[in-house]
Amino acid sequence: MCTNVFTLLVFVVSFSTLNCYEAPEDKEDIFASRACPAFLVFDNAVYLSDMTIELPCHCKPKEVHSVVWYYQKKLGSKDVRVLTDFRGTAIVDSTQIGRDTKLRNRFSIRLFSLLVFRAQLADSGHYLCGTTSGEFFYGYYVDIQQVRRVTFPHGPNPSEMIGARFQMFTSFWPWSVCDRCGVPGEQVRVGLCYVKSDYLLVRYQQSMEHRVASCGSPAVPAQFGLKKGGFGAELSVQRCHVPCPLKPVTSTKQQALFKFLSDRKKASPGAPVFYYNHQADSNLILTCPGAKPQHAVAWDFGSTPLYRTQNVEGLNQSSRMFIDSGHYLNFRPAKPEDKGSYYCWIQGKIVAEIRLGVHLGLVHQHRFSDPETLYALRLMLFSCL
Repeated sequence: MCTNVFTLLVFVVSFSTLNCYEAPEDKEDIFASRACPAFLVFDNAVYLSDMTIELPCHCKPKEVHSVVWYYQKKLGSKDVRVLTDFRGTAIVDSTQIGRDTKLRNRFSIRLFSLLVFRAQLADSGHYLCGTTSGEFFYGYYVDIQQVRRVTFPHGPNPSEMIGARFQMFTSFWPWSVCDRCGVPGEQVRVGLCYVKSDYLLVRYQQSMEHRVASCGSPAVPAQFGLKKGGFGAELSVQRCHVPCPLKPVTSTKQQALFKFLSDRKKASPGAPVFYYNHQADSNLILTCPGAKPQHAVAWDFGSTPLYRTQNVEGLNQSSRMFIDSGHYLNFRPAKPEDKGSYYCWIQGKIVAEIRLGVHLGLVHQHRFSDPETLYALRLMLFSCL
């Protein structure tokens, strides 16, 4: 019945200008090897806010060579959004994506999979892989959870609440590797909110065997009272210190060559250098190149480590610079004193140096009331005379 409702709603939308990703004819279509369910169900996918999420279209008929994605906040509503990035060629610069950016400007389709950059709480909802004619093959209910609590435990610290007909608990990911080597670093563990109950709706259940669904899933009955909020993800941070891997033994000639090359190039060893200029008094987001949600990411400002124990989001509400749950380094706003070199670590290795320049806008630099500006104008006038 839900599929019919979607079909009727989709026909309201005009598809005359829509394009989507098409599979190359000379490539094997691995997505057509899995049979689609006869009754459309929704995989319960749970993510942390500010992360980049990927939703594969796990199945489709072999004769279908292109797909589009649909988004619907609430099943049965009239607000159906068609997500297509016009032949899969949209280029998304994650450094320019803020939390207030609309969903239509934060996604891309790559080989039938939908990628949503910097997923936000408002992005929670139903996502369906289908065609422009209104056929649907695979569906997700995506539950985006925000970090409600930051802890610095010395051991396991599970969160749990038991009701009359359900049990709400926090399921933790494994501890990440140490995000730095050779110097004191940190490990991060993400905990997501789940509900275990015998009264969950089967269509949304993440696990039929264990009867578990995420706290924000429609599988959780409204009578449980969880729709009012108050639940969310948890972020745990602890200190660590690991040695750097031993460097391979090199000969004297190789050492001399490496020394010669390092003298000619003053950049950080083995890490590419990126240059970025930004206007002062406006928000800035720095992204670690190549970082993924499951990676351990760290930031240094020059030789000063930016530890999450002081700079994680939500720990200090008055903090102007913070690291969010998606590993982005945020400045709200950027100031001239923020200029300098920022080093980015992934899995305990420095992978990039970002040389940030913060400049004043022309409006702030040159005012007619500024004595230097007035002197320059007088000089130009006398020169003309």
